[in-house]
Amino acid sequence: MSWLGLEGKVAVVTGAGGGIGTAIAAAFAGAGAKVALLDLNGEAAQAAARETGGLAVTCDVSDAASVAAAVDAVEARLGPADILVNNAALLSPGNLDEIDIVDWERMLSVNLTGYLRCAQAFGRGMLERGAGALVHVGSISGNHQQAFSNAYSASKAGVSMLSRQLAFEWGPRGVRSNVVSPGLVRTPLSETFYADSRTKAAREAVVPLRRIGRVEDIAEAVLFFASARASYISGQEVLVDGGYGQTLMSHVPRPGYADD
Repeated sequence: MSWLGLEGKVAVVTGAGGGIGTAIAAAFAGAGAKVALLDLNGEAAQAAARETGGLAVTCDVSDAASVAAAVDAVEARLGPADILVNNAALLSPGNLDEIDIVDWERMLSVNLTGYLRCAQAFGRGMLERGAGALVHVGSISGNHQQAFSNAYSASKAGVSMLSRQLAFEWGPRGVRSNVVSPGLVRTPLSETFYADSRTKAAREAVVPLRRIGRVEDIAEAVLFFASARASYISGQEVLVDGGYGQTLMSHVPRPGYADD
């Protein structure tokens, strides 16, 4: 892990109370970084911190005062952030013809504006020092719309452009910005989908690598983007999806060709 050059770095992970966020925090801790685990659910953050090591901080990324307090808490205990991983997100069902705008704006406030809010707050010190890395957890649904999911796809598409703009504006000041976008990933929130063996098999069948992603798959990509090994990579997005995003044309019927 020393190859990554993350020893002693201060890494802040939002939405770290479970699933992908906890896996990311654990990966940073395993690489020798000092990790701050931020989550709206303080108890979940504490449990994840006990599991992975690190500092648990209760934080609502949709509230500027809460984010500012989190910055103070992290700097007082660990020092200024070298790395920010924006991962906190909301997902709720809803059709666009009937979605309540309050719900729409709440999701955008967490999934998109929350990313900028945290980037501004934790990135201020990075800009002053002339070094830092931002990694934003997006989604394949930001590139391929996920219907009946409220503002989720729109928010994740916005994350990709936000990251590219940050890379352009902050790059001359030494701060990189990249996106890691998961495809189908098995997490506590999605576990109900895989409890049914037929659903699990059907999902695996549409992924070229024939398996559902693990939270560790996402964490390892995030770790690379945050590391010194990616020091000349900025403004980029990688899909960690087992090749699923490249399967569109396989769904088009072609007479004379048998299904594989």
